[in-house]
Amino acid sequence: MSANRSSGFSLIELMITVAVIGILAAIAYPSYLEYVREARRSDARVNLLELSQFMERYHTSNGMYLNTSNAAPTLPYNESPKDGSTKYYDLSFSSINANSYTLKAEPKAGSAMAGDRCGTLTYSFAGVKGASGDVDDCWGR
Repeated sequence: MSANRSSGFSLIELMITVAVIGILAAIAYPSYLEYVREARRSDARVNLLELSQFMERYHTSNGMYLNTSNAAPTLPYNESPKDGSTKYYDLSFSSINANSYTLKAEPKAGSAMAGDRCGTLTYSFAGVKGASGDVDDCWGR
């Protein structure tokens, strides 16, 4: 007499597999989200550095950071990332005068970066980096 046994997984084996997948997902998903946020911050930092180069070229050509009507020059772009449809940061001047400027990358309200731990990133004419959070961590030193 042989027992007629079907092959396959038992309910317990299936539940153990589901539990293991759930634990792995609970660990991996937050890490993935932080990786995505860091990539978006990196785009914003690169854009601030590019705009700083634009301002230095402007200063070289005009002798000051302001235009002839003592207003800030128009930046070549004002959102980050430059390419793509979804924008996460607004780029603008935090302050500007004839001899200095500070650029800022402010998270867009309602975007995925709105509650980011680094908040607004800044970069000045003197190369001073700033952030609402830990500057060393947010600028990747």
